[in-house]
Amino acid sequence: MMDFQRRRLALAMESTPTLLRRATDAAASATSTVSAAEETIAPYDHGLNGVAQTNNMIFKQGLWWMLGAFGFVILLVRIYQVMWSHIRHVSAMSIEGERQTYWKYAQAHWMPSFKTDVWYAPLWGKRHNREIRLSSAMNMGTLPSRLHFGQLALYGISNIVYMCYVDWSNSNKYSLCAEIRGRSGTLAAVNMIPLFLFAGRNNPLISWLKISFDTYNLFHRWLGRLAIIEIFVHFLAWSIVQMAATGWSGLVDRVFHDPFIASGTAGSWAMFVILILSLSPIRHAFYETFLTTHIILAFIVLVGALIHCLTPTEIATGLPQQTWFMAMFAIWMFDRTARMVRLTYCNWSSRGFTEAIVEAMPGECSRVTMHLPRHVDIKAGTHAYIRFAGIKPWENHPFSIAWVDHHSEELPVDEKELMIMKKNTTTSVSFVIGAQSGFTRDLYNMANNSPSRAIRTRAALEGPYGGHHGLDSYGHAVLVAGATGITHQLSYLRPLIEGFNDGSIATRRVTLIWIVRDYEALEWIRPWMDEVLRMPNRKKILTIKLFITRPKNSKEIVSASSTVQMFPGRPNIPLLIRKEVHAQMGAMAVTVCGPGALADDVRSGVRQVQEEGTVVDFFEESFTW
Repeated sequence: MMDFQRRRLALAMESTPTLLRRATDAAASATSTVSAAEETIAPYDHGLNGVAQTNNMIFKQGLWWMLGAFGFVILLVRIYQVMWSHIRHVSAMSIEGERQTYWKYAQAHWMPSFKTDVWYAPLWGKRHNREIRLSSAMNMGTLPSRLHFGQLALYGISNIVYMCYVDWSNSNKYSLCAEIRGRSGTLAAVNMIPLFLFAGRNNPLISWLKISFDTYNLFHRWLGRLAIIEIFVHFLAWSIVQMAATGWSGLVDRVFHDPFIASGTAGSWAMFVILILSLSPIRHAFYETFLTTHIILAFIVLVGALIHCLTPTEIATGLPQQTWFMAMFAIWMFDRTARMVRLTYCNWSSRGFTEAIVEAMPGECSRVTMHLPRHVDIKAGTHAYIRFAGIKPWENHPFSIAWVDHHSEELPVDEKELMIMKKNTTTSVSFVIGAQSGFTRDLYNMANNSPSRAIRTRAALEGPYGGHHGLDSYGHAVLVAGATGITHQLSYLRPLIEGFNDGSIATRRVTLIWIVRDYEALEWIRPWMDEVLRMPNRKKILTIKLFITRPKNSKEIVSASSTVQMFPGRPNIPLLIRKEVHAQMGAMAVTVCGPGALADDVRSGVRQVQEEGTVVDFFEESFTW
């Protein structure tokens, strides 16, 4: 018995190393297998392998539904506003201003606080359109409003959440990179559709939703930044797997010789250059160069992305995003075609082409009158893009339309004859353009250097655009202008006075507040203002308050009458608005066009008077860039 136990113990001792070696070998083999699995590159270096396409399409729908929800809510609000304005217009246009009490006060008790805290609220404080200046020649642009910031934040956070919703527990980093590559590329393509749509002047959403191009431009800039970040992640995720599969030499070879990768790389680098050039200090310092370069680079991005989606060698039918980029190309072509149609229609007829008279005005301004060879209907509060044959004809810039005249040799007898006569009518459109730098400075210098300080040149007008804010339903209108911003406000005066005389509008009181540096600025608009002051019943409806911030002579500051008043120095804008509210007739509209600091003061003043409980609506005309 003892001998058996000794032999069994000896056998166990001899077999233990063998078992240990077997166990160690098995563990090593398992570890090797796991390691090999973690480092597997193929098939994640090509095609849609590893791309979570189902989730990509779900997140695509999520972003588009969010944009659609934004648009739908705004559309409902606009429909309500249009209907309410129409009802107010029809019911108040035959009532004296003092009796428009029903429309003077807000019908919903929560509306004034909503306007104060959300609708008209800046992000914080009162700064919104006042530029954040870094130096006298450089600034960082403007801040979004509280409402716009909320929309941008919600959309941006959605992008981040969708971007991060990947399988981080995946032990194969190359598979993880493939999933990130597919997600980032899909999100970038999704964002590029509204990016191109919002960049167009003929974006149909502008008129449908009555949102200014300036607001769409804000969203365009932030969508572009989102798309560029996602494109960079897309390129980086592909590069990691490609480097592991073929090394640096293989990556470079594909970048330069594979149409699929080369087109994507070209588009990615074009977007990166756009990002650098669009940084606010650079964009503002070299805006005209930036604009031209931006259009060229955007076209490269569009073509590169389209080729990238059509030419993957591993997928015979191309990437699923190809139809999206075809839609972008259609959007781009629609905007360009619409612009060409507008240019052709406004500036050419059997009578010839548009000519412009450019006059150099005091205060380094140009007064431009464009004689169009046909009748063009132009509403108050609109703007147009103009260009001149002798001054960088490839450039065009937006300016508010100050005055419109229609010229005909015959007077119409009835509406039918009026329609016929429009074919034989021409239109004159006038602007006041301050000489800043680049295009506007060249325009002023060309006129100023002429012996008569005026030139006649071939020109072209593209427009009109804007004009979404009608004032006819308001019993009281306050128009605030700074410097050349008078052009926007001046365009309302004649229609409002004519409507008052015809009894076709609800407006009973109009106050024009104009802030200028010196008295010479009156020359900019003298011929049009003289016509306004001669209109019948002008004194019954219009009061003009002119503030000269730097008068050269105190004798210049002379009020012509109680309805045309002049004051030295800068006005207290909130106090002026409060005084208007105390004399308010019906619903009130306050509009502003001028420097960002002035616009912010007016916005602040309107927010302050909401506590009165009266209807005071705010409209801002701006061209931020």
